Amino acid sequence: MLEPAYQADVVIVGAGVAGLSAAHQLTSAGVTTAVLEAAPYTGGRMSTEKIDGFRLDRIGQLLSTSYPELRLTPGLDALALRPFAPGVLLHSDGRRHRAGAFATSASASRARRTRGAIYAVRALASAPRSSSVRGVQGPASPPRVRTSAPLGTAVDQARLGAALARLASAPVERLLARAELPAAQALAARGVPARTIDGFLRPLLAALLCDPELTTSSRCADLALRAFVSGRLCVPEGGAEALPELLARALPPGTVHTGVRVTSVATTSVTTAEHGEIRCRAVLVATDARTAAELLPGLRVPDFHPVTVVHHTTDEPPTTGASLLLDADRGGPVAHTAVLSQVDPSRAPAGRALVSSTVLGAPPPDIDTAVRMHLSRLYGTSTTRWETLAVHHTPQAVPAMRPPHDPRRPVRLLAGLYVCGDHRDTSTVQGALHSAHRAATAILTDLGAAGSLHRAEPLRAAA
Repeated sequence: MLEPAYQADVVIVGAGVAGLSAAHQLTSAGVTTAVLEAAPYTGGRMSTEKIDGFRLDRIGQLLSTSYPELRLTPGLDALALRPFAPGVLLHSDGRRHRAGAFATSASASRARRTRGAIYAVRALASAPRSSSVRGVQGPASPPRVRTSAPLGTAVDQARLGAALARLASAPVERLLARAELPAAQALAARGVPARTIDGFLRPLLAALLCDPELTTSSRCADLALRAFVSGRLCVPEGGAEALPELLARALPPGTVHTGVRVTSVATTSVTTAEHGEIRCRAVLVATDARTAAELLPGLRVPDFHPVTVVHHTTDEPPTTGASLLLDADRGGPVAHTAVLSQVDPSRAPAGRALVSSTVLGAPPPDIDTAVRMHLSRLYGTSTTRWETLAVHHTPQAVPAMRPPHDPRRPVRLLAGLYVCGDHRDTSTVQGALHSAHRAATAILTDLGAAGSLHRAEPLRAAA
């Protein structure tokens, strides 16, 4: 049992990536910290189910190697990222087109980033006319309906190339100061042709933001495109849970306590259902948005984008390699899909392939049948013999970022009471980690912490 009389400098409610990251910054400054998690495991929405040697993410948000917080967050030094093949594959009019993009290192010059962005556009325009993509062989495709690549004309390509080049080199604060509209409206207002939006930017941003209608704030969409152009899409090796597990393991023993439900918070204590009151100097609520609002009445609760991930296995995988495949035609429920075992071999046992596919919005009634039919068209192969491993539906998977959206929402509510999470920043892992960094910095400033106030014995494990 936890000891009700125990005092900690800071109690963090929630052991997702935001709470664990904040705990690292606080403990590194010598501040005694207790992280309380209601679930029996850490990680929150970044969880992975294990079935017969497969590692199946419940949401599977995409990361980017260009996320600064993945490099800056204490405890993530050993995080292994598995990148997708450069760029994406677009399925359009029965064909797959490779949209190439080269990642650049942190020390690369602005000119190199600009050339990389322009290359991404030119690579799309040079998609081959056969049914295969370089390095990706596929069966014959249905007759093609239109003759232009997803990016449209040469003028369309030049316009998009210039826009991506500007995003790649623009400082973040400059992007956050731009006029704000829903992303779809902003792209049209900037002169991006509808065929370029629908053929490339919409499916790409849908994968990055889980928002197929592009209702997201144009500022947040710009940040997502900037990360795409500047880095490589990737996933954590071993599943999404690897990131929070790494953070949890690197904390001092006895810091994290699962199975502890917090029922109320104040500036100097939290009350738990199982273990009474725990006194402290400050409280950081690092839960999901809805739970945070229950503990902090008056806190804004955003809308959410629902996400369903369908996992299949086969012994004859599609030949798309480690590419992320997007459906530019919106011809079925699947927004994007990948042979994830080609990206991260640790996610499937030897001799088996893991195909993970994401459905955005409300799923169809017979989701497995609908997804199989759609995947058969996208991959150009039969899926009748594929085995369904799991279907994970998360109604409140990703907080919506419709305008007006402040990606730097206050994390300090008052002295002693703080909040962080992706709902206070951008709805990405980068946003969750960055909000945690802001919250921990605010706490340390208020406490004036040069070391721990308390020298109490560690918390005993919760029953």
